Amino acid sequence: RISWISDIIVVVSPENIETMKTIIEKYGHKRVTVVEGGITRHRSIFNGLKVFAENEFSSHLLQKPEVVIIHDAVRPFVEEDIISKVVMAAKEHGAAGAIRPLVSTVIASAADGCLDHSLERARYRASEMPQAFLFDIIYEAYQQCTDHDLDYGTECLHLALKYSKTKAKLVEGTADLWKVTYKRDLYAAESIIKENLSQQVCVITNVKETLAQVGFLLPESLKSQIKVEAISISLSKNDSCLQNIISGQCYNYVCVNEKRCALQEIQELVDMLEKSNIPFLCPVVLISVHLDISENNSFSIGMEDLTTIKKFAREAKKKNILVYGLLMQYK
Repeated sequence: RISWISDIIVVVSPENIETMKTIIEKYGHKRVTVVEGGITRHRSIFNGLKVFAENEFSSHLLQKPEVVIIHDAVRPFVEEDIISKVVMAAKEHGAAGAIRPLVSTVIASAADGCLDHSLERARYRASEMPQAFLFDIIYEAYQQCTDHDLDYGTECLHLALKYSKTKAKLVEGTADLWKVTYKRDLYAAESIIKENLSQQVCVITNVKETLAQVGFLLPESLKSQIKVEAISISLSKNDSCLQNIISGQCYNYVCVNEKRCALQEIQELVDMLEKSNIPFLCPVVLISVHLDISENNSFSIGMEDLTTIKKFAREAKKKNILVYGLLMQYK
């Protein structure tokens, strides 16, 4: 999602390498190289850095970057802005990392299990990720590491200071750098993802006057609550505006039509979604609204049509696309 990052190295435990490769292929991730990790954090990071410098860790060496970013998978909500700030600081100072205020006081216990001393919380910060380094600085630091550093150390910024004499610039991070550490954190992460995905809806109407009017009223009533993209097109056409919305990873669509069974149009949209690079990690919600504008207002619908719609919805659900139908009488 960040175009100026040229290569992404994912360091994975040996038993999960094939699973990771399957995920990369399934969701069409580009620029990604999978590397076997080590038994500790620092050994894993070192293996990732070696992809740019040592043939034995990659079938072909990737181009050595000017700046390398080190991040961890347990902080999935990092924004591009903080990554950019850390990278720019690393270009100027050689090393940089995100920090956050401490939310608890850090204390040290004595051998008898009693309090020995505590730190003055205002003077200290929690070291977070992402961190960024001039590649030569961090790679040289890892090359000089002792086995003790590699086995017990946890702080990359400290290695740059200890072995490359580079003082890292500390960049104030944002609240979204929290770590998914415990099982309960998975539920919080899921809620954040769902909330973010529900903040945008695309309302699609035909160009006919009545439908276009509804297509105008619906976004007007929604836009005070969420971001709304409204377009009037024929879904059977390859529309660049709709393609842009889909590629922008919109997960919610409302299609307003006046056909009794508009499966062809909905199928067109489902096909477009499948051909896009949007990751189906969460369901796409597609609501087909049939607007009954005939003089003979009747909500009757043939069992054959209903069966066809239900069958289509069941098939779409297998692709993580939830299709709903709504029949409305319009005067």
